[in-house]
Amino acid sequence: MRENRKYGLTRGRWPVRHSTAGWGLLHRPVLVFSREDDARRVMDVLPKRFGKYGLALHPEKTRLIEFRRPDRRPPKDQGGAGDGRPGTFDLLGFTHYWGLSRKGRWVVKRKTARDRFNRSLKRTADWCRQNRHQPVREQWQALTRKLRGHFGYFGITGNFEAIQRYREGVKRIWRKWLGRRSNRARMPWDRMARLLERYPLPPPRIARPYCSAQ
Repeated sequence: MRENRKYGLTRGRWPVRHSTAGWGLLHRPVLVFSREDDARRVMDVLPKRFGKYGLALHPEKTRLIEFRRPDRRPPKDQGGAGDGRPGTFDLLGFTHYWGLSRKGRWVVKRKTARDRFNRSLKRTADWCRQNRHQPVREQWQALTRKLRGHFGYFGITGNFEAIQRYREGVKRIWRKWLGRRSNRARMPWDRMARLLERYPLPPPRIARPYCSAQ
């Protein structure tokens, strides 16, 4: 009987000691197993194999998680996977989770991780606060670059809602700090709408589509 359970070893970006080149950075691989005992056996052996070549795993960013495909389709009146909801994990700024494709099949989907989303908006708010007295055109050009960069990375199939919310968040933040340029408490939305007609923020777009979520 084929098992649907997936066990994976995930690890973040960590410093490692190289035997000839000092210190370096390894990327963030994910190892996937269909059997838990195989995953645990590799978890035990991996540090020894890395140590053989002068490398080390980050103890806080290497973990074993259960990431199984749901056993059945969720009820239509529920947004989740029903009983035994599968786990999720964050990697490279995305939350990976199981969801239904347009054809009704379970596929692994990705959306912007909550902590990365909040950090990105906070950095934008800090920038707008520090540069609120700069010419509006210069602010618009900088925010346009930031949004396009965000869409270029997080604009993947299935993540449109998150990048749309990010754009709306940037718009609210910009309005807030434009209103702090003078003694006025805030900028009215009708005035902000007129400003956006002259300096429109780029719309969200899917820059990196992939077929598995179709």
